[in-house]
Amino acid sequence: MKTVLISGAGVAGCSLAHWLRRGGFAPTVVERAPALRPGGQAVDIRGVALDVVERMGLLGPVRAAATRMRGMSMLDADGHELHRSTEATFSSGRLDSGDVELLREDLVGMLEQLAQEQAEFIYGDRVTALDQDKHGVGVEFEHGASRTFDLVVGADGLHSAVRGLVFGPEADFLHHLGTHLAIFSAENFLGLDNWQLWQRDGDAGYGIYPVRDNSELRVTFGFASGPFDPANRDPEALRREVAERMGALRWETPRLLKALREAPDFYSDAMAQIRLDHWSRGRAVLLGDAGYCASPLSGQGTSLALVGAYVLADALGRTGGEHRAAFAEYEARLRPFVEANQALATENPGGPAAEESVERAKNAITLDV
Repeated sequence: MKTVLISGAGVAGCSLAHWLRRGGFAPTVVERAPALRPGGQAVDIRGVALDVVERMGLLGPVRAAATRMRGMSMLDADGHELHRSTEATFSSGRLDSGDVELLREDLVGMLEQLAQEQAEFIYGDRVTALDQDKHGVGVEFEHGASRTFDLVVGADGLHSAVRGLVFGPEADFLHHLGTHLAIFSAENFLGLDNWQLWQRDGDAGYGIYPVRDNSELRVTFGFASGPFDPANRDPEALRREVAERMGALRWETPRLLKALREAPDFYSDAMAQIRLDHWSRGRAVLLGDAGYCASPLSGQGTSLALVGAYVLADALGRTGGEHRAAFAEYEARLRPFVEANQALATENPGGPAAEESVERAKNAITLDV
């Protein structure tokens, strides 16, 4: 039984672990966080990605966990409503669509529980070195003992350590989109009832929506910015940077900044894409954001991770684990889908892509070949 190390226990990594175990492989997932990461934004599962979830037996639970938004309001700088919609929201698109929006932590929890029954999980550790030869990949970990695997998959996000070890510096592949986001949770001090609020003033703004039966809010700050110093990812320094960038906004900004400072699940990063000519080198391959991040501006990062995991596992199964043929098939099948979905993030700077573009992109691949 071929062994596969997957770096990253997010949507991509947990999904791949499930499909590999079903295909007769022995997956091990290593995650640097000590446990499942809480918080995060609402994410979308669209088009063919829903077929992947259904094949995993999770479509019912996913739909049950979906957000229940009734609509949204656009506000001016002082919080006065400019217009509203009961047909669509910026976070999920059309409300009458068959697509599903749910919290990232809920989706990852389902995927992790499914994969935990079939794969080895190592939390609180990370890959620090890789040494490939014709027999396998020697892997060194920050804390655990060195081990050898037949294959290694980098599913460890935009700032992938595996990508850095195999392909080189992040700066060679990261394309900044001129925007930063910050996401955190807060008490529902606005009393929102399944209703989103969006406010923008100049090159900064935020979106607010309730979750957990309206008991809490998820807040997304966004502002135009060039790249931050990649060496400075200290969470407290990022909080200060975000607060400074958002401080000039009016309306509920003071209370939102107080919630930002207190939030236990604060997350901030650049909106950027990863673009590589190839997603594999030797016995190592990249999956999801590590290889082809489309950015949250595309609305398709979760669907890319789900579909990518399915296609990679399917290619490995169809080739009997022969990695050269499998990785070539994976790239040939998935790359047009990736390119169509990455294009959504740049189609309409400052706003969502056209509905027809989203419809084409979310179904731009066939699962069965």
